[in-house]
Amino acid sequence: MAFNVEEFQDLIRLLQERPEWRADLRRLVLTDELLALPELVRELVQAQQRTELRVGQLAESLESLRAETEHRFQELAIAQLTLTRRIDDLREALQTLGDRAYALTTDVGELKGSDLERRYRERPFAYFQRLIRQAHTLSGDELNAMLDRAVTAGQLTEEDVDEIVWADAIVRGRRREDDQEVFLVVEASWGVGPYDVQRAERRAKLLAKAGVITLPVVAGVWMTPDGEVAARAIKVWRVTNGRVVAPEQP
Repeated sequence: MAFNVEEFQDLIRLLQERPEWRADLRRLVLTDELLALPELVRELVQAQQRTELRVGQLAESLESLRAETEHRFQELAIAQLTLTRRIDDLREALQTLGDRAYALTTDVGELKGSDLERRYRERPFAYFQRLIRQAHTLSGDELNAMLDRAVTAGQLTEEDVDEIVWADAIVRGRRREDDQEVFLVVEASWGVGPYDVQRAERRAKLLAKAGVITLPVVAGVWMTPDGEVAARAIKVWRVTNGRVVAPEQP
């Protein structure tokens, strides 16, 4: 059946007057998908709004995390700087302690060495009695008088004298095997090393230029292996803890 313009206009007027018919008409004219489209759009809008809300919340969380991370990094940097300073302070304190310990060790070593030298000078008859008889440590005046005579006689130079007077002790006595007068040139050290051996040998040779028989002697509590080797090599007597060892003895 034909549907003219007037009838269409009447239909429009009726639909305007009866809104409930429009819903019926839509159900007849539109597919289910088209009818559901407004609801889908609303759901999409709502989903978009929820997404935007979550994105906003996430952005706030990220900003908060960034601020917190930056704060933590700053705290860590400060803590690291503090730790570095404390380590530097500790290193400096340890260095100071090490220096003091070294100085104390040196002082103790010097005191022990000085005490040992004093004992050898004061008790030569006890320490050297197996090497010589009538052991007598020359006093400063006795040694100076002896050296002055040698310089006057042209036997020693002033440089020789300057070296000899630094010997730890010069002990005069009579050698047991032949009763010859000899002078022990003694270098004393708590622990005797090659340097002590070399000094004793060098100073004994210088004093021998004064026309006397000399014996180089090193004396101490113990000797280093290198000191033992050097003493045997350059013929220096060893006295350790009162035990006298000839140069040729092991």
